[in-house]
Amino acid sequence: SGNADIIPITISERLMVNGELPIGTKITVEGQFRSYNSYGEGKNKLVLTVFAKNVTLLEDQESEVEARKDFISNEVTLIGYICKKPVYRQTPFGREIADLLLAVNRAYNKSDYIPTIAWGRNARFCQNIEVGTQVKIIGRVQSRQYEKKHEDGTVETKTAYEVSVCSLEVINEEGNENKEETENQEAV
Repeated sequence: SGNADIIPITISERLMVNGELPIGTKITVEGQFRSYNSYGEGKNKLVLTVFAKNVTLLEDQESEVEARKDFISNEVTLIGYICKKPVYRQTPFGREIADLLLAVNRAYNKSDYIPTIAWGRNARFCQNIEVGTQVKIIGRVQSRQYEKKHEDGTVETKTAYEVSVCSLEVINEEGNENKEETENQEAV
């Protein structure tokens, strides 16, 4: 589509080469997509970031990347629980969309709350998923800009981050994946 996703990444200083990464540096990042609440100005805001576990500079590895035709940029796999009733709707052009909030457990009794968006048949399927259902989602982290209109008439441009669902599987109680619905679809 020609649009680039801007993805926030949290990198520990111990992973930094020479203590900095100049703008434009090509890297690969492996890690966890995490969320946390930020309190400020009397408001609570959900902040999403990729917590880097491994960072590799690509400057010296261009030939390796070029040779890997299967190289995937921006893929995330989430296994978690639907923690809010999915919101199904249609765009003015008739495109089907469902918003899901997924609780993904991690170590030390912590959970990340990840907003996801499904399209088409996946969206239609999601509208009937019950809260508490465990699912596996494969998708990509996307960023999008929107305008928030304030009561005083001013408009503020903001950025939202979410996982665009490429495939979705309901996981049954025994832990086996049940491919209830799977659709590979690009968000436009």
